[in-house]
Amino acid sequence: MPGLLAPLPYALDALEPVISAETLEVHHGRHHRGYVDRLNAAILGTDLEHAPLENIVRRAARGRTTARRAAIFNNAAQAWNHGFYWQSLRPRTGEGPSGELAVRISRDFGNHDAFATAFKAAAAGVFGSGWAWLVAERGKLRIVTTANGDTPITRDAHPLLTVDVWEHAYYLDYRERRATYVEGVVDHLLDWDFAADNLRESERDYVPAPAHGGVHA
Repeated sequence: MPGLLAPLPYALDALEPVISAETLEVHHGRHHRGYVDRLNAAILGTDLEHAPLENIVRRAARGRTTARRAAIFNNAAQAWNHGFYWQSLRPRTGEGPSGELAVRISRDFGNHDAFATAFKAAAAGVFGSGWAWLVAERGKLRIVTTANGDTPITRDAHPLLTVDVWEHAYYLDYRERRATYVEGVVDHLLDWDFAADNLRESERDYVPAPAHGGVHA
C-alpha cells in the first residue's frame, strides 16, 4: 500500500511569505491527504494493493479502461505529484542552480534568467488545473506542462522540479493571481539541490542511442 500521508519536509510556516501556513495546511492536510486516502481505498483487494506508488502510477496509466482504474490513476498520480512538489520547494534561500545543473540550464535554455522566464510563462499559462515541470528527457532539459493529474513519469521523461498550479495551491494567498504565486515560487522557493540530485539520477538511467555511420566490424 502507498500507506499514510508523508509529513512535509519543513514547518507549515517555512515557505512564508510566498506560501502561507494556512495554504500548506489545507493543501497538504486536506487535498494531498484526500488523494492518498482515496487511492488506498481504490486499490484495496487489487493487484496494486502492495505496489510502490510510482509503480501504481505507471501501471494504472496503461490501463485506464474502467472508471475504477481511471480513479486509481488519478489519485495515484496526484499523490505522487504532490509528494514531488513538496520536495521541489525549500525555505527561501535566494540560491540558484550550481554545478552541472547550472551548466545544463545554460546549454539548453541560454541562461538561468531565460529558463526562469520560460518556466514562469509555462506555469502561469496552464489552462485550468495542472503542473509545470523541469524534466530531463533524452539527455536534454525541457519545460513541460501536464493537465489535471497527469505526470511526466508515465512518459520518457525524468522530472527534476515541479510547480503545482491547481487553484488549491495558491488561491487562499493570491486569489486569481496565479502568475504572482508562480513568480514567488520560481524566484525564491525552488530546491535546486533536489533538482541536481534528480539530474544525476536521470543521467544514470539515460542510455544514448548509438551513433550512425563510422566503421563497422
